[in-house]
Amino acid sequence: MADLDNKEQTEIDPADMEDVEEVEEEETGEDNSKAHQLTMQMMQNPQILAALQERLDGLVGSPSGYMESLPKVVKRRVNALKNLQVKCAHIEAKFYEEVHELERKYAALYQPLFDKRSDIVRAAYEPTDEECEWKKDEEEELTEEMKEKAKVEEEKKDEEKEDPKGIPEFWLTVFKNVDLLGEMLQEHDEPILKHLQDIKVKFSDAGQPMSFTLEFHFEPNDFFTNTVLTKTYKMRSEPDESDPFSFDGPEIMGCTGCTIDWSKGKNVTLKTIKKKQKHKGRGTVRTVTKTVPNDSFFNFFSPPEVPESGELDEDSEAVLAADFEIGHFIRERIVPRAVLYFTGEAIEDDDDDYDEEGEEADDEEGEEEADEENDPDYEPKKDANPPEECKQQ
Repeated sequence: MADLDNKEQTEIDPADMEDVEEVEEEETGEDNSKAHQLTMQMMQNPQILAALQERLDGLVGSPSGYMESLPKVVKRRVNALKNLQVKCAHIEAKFYEEVHELERKYAALYQPLFDKRSDIVRAAYEPTDEECEWKKDEEEELTEEMKEKAKVEEEKKDEEKEDPKGIPEFWLTVFKNVDLLGEMLQEHDEPILKHLQDIKVKFSDAGQPMSFTLEFHFEPNDFFTNTVLTKTYKMRSEPDESDPFSFDGPEIMGCTGCTIDWSKGKNVTLKTIKKKQKHKGRGTVRTVTKTVPNDSFFNFFSPPEVPESGELDEDSEAVLAADFEIGHFIRERIVPRAVLYFTGEAIEDDDDDYDEEGEEADDEEGEEEADEENDPDYEPKKDANPPEECKQQ
């Protein structure tokens, strides 16, 4: 009997086996479909979602369990390594303190060059022909015909316009060329920033707490009486005792602005609005005038105050985070390379960086497409509506 059964099994038609396999696949597909439907129903249940979220919240920051599984003697040695890491953090803090001292030293070497830049911009000094000679790159070289044409056009413009003094609107152009700063500018800020003559960075003196100050120097104008507006950033370069492993270099702890002595009716950080109010009982209408804050670059000099507790609401935290980014960018990029932001060359460099990232992303997509084509199970979907040129006549 057993032999008969075996014979019957060996005589099964291969086509029948294919049918069996197809049935099994269909059944598996039905099971997956049911599981998917059940999952969707569960995810639409607010009670289940709330319980799941509570469970996930409880897992945030929890250890993986690996450390707990280690023998006690190994845990003891890991603690020794962590103590070494804390000492490394303190050495790193000293390193950044010395970097700050180097910045102070080299700031003094840069300053005469920046002062001369300021003199040229505000027409206090006219550079010599030798100082104005600039060797262009090969890409910038022009043919003799184009040079002659450009020279004629420049001479024509010079005849039509008065001889400008210095480099007009130098810093305003820099600000408008940089997205981070341009987003802060309002139309009513531009006439004021035309009077900005220089921006300087001053570092704290040796032995003093780490900080730097941005000085905005203005020529006399009709908007305010200040000749210099300042913004000071206080920094810290030491590990937090409660979380020493989070140390990653100096961090800005707070900043203070300055009082702007606005001329009457010229304060662009405030605006006057009129509102109509209706009396509930009598029904009479009156017009009320109110002064409210106004968007302006000059709000930069009135940052939110950080309370002693260090706790801020979300809006203030966001404002300070953006403020710190802007202050750091002005110090690190704008002041040292102002002329390149004026000409747009520094902007082109930044754009090139983003292009490279885009190219890498494109390459990754290309690799994914190649993987799909090499996959023996990959079946590209046919276009249900092919373009006109693909349709058969």
